[in-house]
Amino acid sequence: MRNTPPETLTLDRVATPVGEVLLVTDGEGAVRALDFADYEARMMRLLGRHSPGFSLTAGRAPETVRRAVEAYFSGEVRALDGVVVKTGGTAFQKSVWAALRAIPAGETRSYGQLAAAIGSPRSVRAAGLANGQNPVAVIVPCHRVIGANGTLTGYAGGLERKRWLLAHERGEGGG
Repeated sequence: MRNTPPETLTLDRVATPVGEVLLVTDGEGAVRALDFADYEARMMRLLGRHSPGFSLTAGRAPETVRRAVEAYFSGEVRALDGVVVKTGGTAFQKSVWAALRAIPAGETRSYGQLAAAIGSPRSVRAAGLANGQNPVAVIVPCHRVIGANGTLTGYAGGLERKRWLLAHERGEGGG
C-alpha cells in the first residue's frame, strides 16, 4: 500500500459566457476537475472520489490550460483537444471518458453509440452512469451525449448550458 501524502491542487476561476467555471489542476498542470461554479458541491464530491484527502488552494491554473479554456469559450472549439486530464475512476469509466474525448466538437452521440464505441454495446446504462460521473466537464465533453431520439437529456451543468455548448460548438451562437 502506498503511503503518499494528500495532494494539494490549485483552484482557478474562469469567467465564461455561461457562468464561472472552476478549474482544478495538479502540480504537473493536468486538469483534475472542471465544473460550473453553481455545481461546486458536485465537483468537490467527484474530486474527492478521484483524489482522496486532497486539499485545494486558490491560485491560477497554468497559462496554457487557462488560455485553452478561454479560447474554447471564445469560439475555438478544438482548443481543449490537447489539454491533459488526470482522473481516478474504474477502467470502464476511463474508457467511456476517452470515448467522449473522441467525439468531435459539433457532433453528438447517443448513449448507445457511446457504449458501442467502447466495445460494450449492451452497457448503455453503465456508459450513461460513467458519463454522469465525469469530473472534468467540457474538456471531457459529456455534453455531446444525447438521447437515442435526438433529444437533450440530463446534463450536470443544466440543460440550458448543454444547449448552449452544443450550439457554440456548431457555430450557431454562444461565445
